Amino acid sequence: MPIPNRKLVSVTSTLGLTAPLILAGTSAADAHVKWFCAYDVAGQPQGLEQVLCLNFEWLTGLALLCLTFGCLAEGTPLGTALLNALDRVTTRIRTDSELLVRATLGFFLVSLYDLGGIILTPELKTDVAWIPWLQLALAGCLIWRRTMPITGLGLVFLFSYATAQYGLFHLADYPIFLGIAVYLIARGLDLKPFDIRPLDIVRWSAAITLMWASIEKWAYPEWSAPLLAAKPQMTMGATPELFMQAAGVIEFTLAFALIWTPLVRRCAAIILAAIFVSAVFEFGKVDAIGHSGIIVVLLAIAADNVRVPVRARQALLAPAWYGAALAAFLFLYYVGHAALFGGLSEMPII
Repeated sequence: MPIPNRKLVSVTSTLGLTAPLILAGTSAADAHVKWFCAYDVAGQPQGLEQVLCLNFEWLTGLALLCLTFGCLAEGTPLGTALLNALDRVTTRIRTDSELLVRATLGFFLVSLYDLGGIILTPELKTDVAWIPWLQLALAGCLIWRRTMPITGLGLVFLFSYATAQYGLFHLADYPIFLGIAVYLIARGLDLKPFDIRPLDIVRWSAAITLMWASIEKWAYPEWSAPLLAAKPQMTMGATPELFMQAAGVIEFTLAFALIWTPLVRRCAAIILAAIFVSAVFEFGKVDAIGHSGIIVVLLAIAADNVRVPVRARQALLAPAWYGAALAAFLFLYYVGHAALFGGLSEMPII
């Protein structure tokens, strides 16, 4: 059925703004909204019939086209040339990836100690006096490679403590901390768990973190309303509803790309890092501290020069896997929320 002209113009104009939206507008959405606005995790999320609307379908279709194009470029002379260029540009980052992670995480933990009253992220408040001192001690353990595993175990403890205080659903926003913890432990002990590289483990944890966060943008667009009202230029002329839909689709697609083929994931990591860095200029010190860990992980992913043979079927299967991932995260988010906060009678129906 044809789209009404007004709707088509609205969607087309938004899609035409995708590139600048990624580097500018989405910084409003990727500044973690819980750090700056009131939120209610137990509140009723927007219904799936509202999320899975016509605009959402068109935005997702465009995202699939971009993803498929990236997959098709992989393995071609163009893709090889791009990978070679990335290898040259990121040589220093690749050589010093572990050092950068340790230094950045040290900055993060010392900053938490200085701010005080925070467990891992700005909204996770605590009055426990010894938490900041533990964070300072964990930062000190990053100075030596042998003591890195202590910091990793400390992050697991802090994540568990925050989960006990704020609930599993809230901490589902932050599996990246567990990925970083495993990275530190594995690198410090020279381990390769289940024959998986530590960087691949933290890459998957970053992807899961961002895919979950994108669902939250669709489920609770009203949380970002105060930010968009204060900075209306960030929507670039789109309605707040359409902007949040687009921001969520962009974030989900780039996060999914992190678990795909080398060229696709490296490009996605660069774009995501640019988004998070641009958000720092807009939202300042709190955002810089909170997102420092994921930014350095994204840089390490962008610099990773491991290549694998890419088959044509991977490009052809990308839309199917993307759709499966989207359905799985929507299911987990909505069913998990209903089970934890609304009871089984509140299970969503499309």
